[in-house]
Parts: sequence; C-alpha cells; structure tokens
Amino acid sequence: MRWRDMRGSDNVEDREDASPARGGLGGGLKLGGFGLVAVVAISLLLGLNPLDVLNSLGGGANGPTAPTQREAPAPHPGPAVRDENKEFVARILGDTEDTWGEIFRQGGRQYRAPTLVLFRNAVNSACGQASSAAGPFYCAGDDHVYLDLSFFQDLRQRFGAPGDFARAYVIAHEIGHHVQNQLGMSDKVAQQRSRSSEVARNALSVRVELQADCLAGVWGYHAKQRKLLDPGDVEAGLAAAAAIGDDRLQKQARGTVTPESFTHGSSAQRVRWFRTGLESGEVRRCDTFAATQP
Repeated sequence: MRWRDMRGSDNVEDREDASPARGGLGGGLKLGGFGLVAVVAISLLLGLNPLDVLNSLGGGANGPTAPTQREAPAPHPGPAVRDENKEFVARILGDTEDTWGEIFRQGGRQYRAPTLVLFRNAVNSACGQASSAAGPFYCAGDDHVYLDLSFFQDLRQRFGAPGDFARAYVIAHEIGHHVQNQLGMSDKVAQQRSRSSEVARNALSVRVELQADCLAGVWGYHAKQRKLLDPGDVEAGLAAAAAIGDDRLQKQARGTVTPESFTHGSSAQRVRWFRTGLESGEVRRCDTFAATQP
C-alpha cells in the first residue's frame, strides 16, 4: 500500500502522554466498530457475557452504569515503531478526508472532517471514559475517532490480520461511522434502538456496522482508482473483514455460535459489504437497512 503518497492530515490529536493511567469505564460510552469487536472477543475468551461487559462500559442496552475502577494495560514501548504508526494514521486519515470531501461535494454537501485522537491505556471522550481494551471507537458526541496504536499489534497477532491495508481498514471503518453521523443515520438508529427489544437492537447494530464496512470499502475503491493500493491489498482487507466476523470470534472463543447475539455480522456478511464498497465506490450501494438479509 502506497500510504506515504497520501496527504497527511492535521486533524490528529496526540494524547498519549496525557492519557490517564487508571480510570472509570462508564458515563455512557458509545463503542463503535472495532471497539465492540474487541469487547466481544475479550469477553468470550474470558467466558463472560458480552452484553454484561458492554453494560458495564455504559454502551449496552441498559445504558450507563456507575464507573468502576480497574487497572489499565501496561504501556507499550517502542517509539520508533509508534512514530511510523502515527505517520501512517495521519496519512490514511488525510486520504479519507480528501475522498469523503469530494464525495460530499458532488452530493451538494459539506464534509466536516473528524479529529482522530491517539491515546494510550485510557482516554476521556464526550461519550465517557474508555480503556484501550475497548478498541478503536467513534464518538458522535464530539465527532472524534479514538485509537490506541497498540490495537494494530492486536490486529496482527490476536485477529490474524496483518498488513497496511488491514490497519487502514480499521481507520476507514471508524470514519465510516462518522460519515453515518454526518448523514443523519446515527440519530435515526438511536431512536429505533430506544424502542426495540434486545434482539432487535443487536440486529440494528449489525446493519450499522456492516454499513460502516461498506463505507470503508468506498474509500478503498477511490484509493485503488488513484493507484495507491498494491497487488494483494484488497485480498488482505477482505481477509481482515473475515477475521473479525462475529461467528468466527464466537467459534474460536467457545466453540458455538449464537447469531441472535451478533452485533457486527458474520464473516461472510462483513466480507460481502466491504467488497460491495470496494467494487462499486458508491455510497448508495451501502444501504444495509434496505436489504432484506444484510
């Protein structure tokens, strides 16, 4: 992936040195994208109910809970690697800004770029405080994407998804949630969730996440059109989408699969919608809510 040929964004806020070492996980945290994936995966590996963990984070069906104190993960040393990761993040973010800015302009809209916050261990956001264990997430309350760079190592080692395009997919997915928010989809989904059963809320979450996958694919399509992808990048991205399907994570963690508890979609669904965006480059093709079977 020719990410060094991309424009670097100025909308990266580095809070690594200011990140709290300890903190409460509550206050209405809204997990997005890979944040929920990480929570579900970790919960299943520990034999816990993912919904109970999400509720304790303030992002479950029952809303915020009282903050609880827990030890934050140990810092991840390695300044040289982290510096390159920071440059990578800034350039991928800059390219999403250019891509979505042009798409919105063509549609008669103005794209407001989000801020991407780099943190270590834990971070405060308008959606509450989060540990790095929650994974990357988007907060609609402040239009910020939050990322602990150690997640890239988890992506490679825990989820078996190495490569630059896999890392770019993580960022593009969270930017997909920002695009949803810009288009007013997030508010509509929140209204539906407030009057839905637990199973229906999970089904809504799946459609939201699959749409973010498709929107990430739309960005990937335009990057490919500008000759920024190398041979094998698309395949690596699709493999990353498959690696974090709910069915695969559940099967690996406990040997059984319960589709009604899915919050992000199966491996096949994630690959399908990411591929839809990658091959079409059209936002209108990402309407997961209109699909009978997403």
